[in-house]
Amino acid sequence: MRVVDLPPVPAPEDPEAALAAVVALRRLAARLETEAVTEAVEQGWTWAQIGEALGISAQAAHKKLAAEVRARRGR
Repeated sequence: MRVVDLPPVPAPEDPEAALAAVVALRRLAARLETEAVTEAVEQGWTWAQIGEALGISAQAAHKKLAAEVRARRGR
């Protein structure tokens, strides 16, 4: 795992910078979620386990992530 120094969080009084930070965080979270779920599937986790870990149903997890996981696994 890489440790990164993060810049300070922009103040809401600077909406342009704050909203750009929100977009960057969403992209980072989506990437981390996809990579972690792909690894979980590789390790044999069920969609029920993945959904529980994400705080959503197995069906919601599968619907949201299965296609990307398959693409990353080359299947």
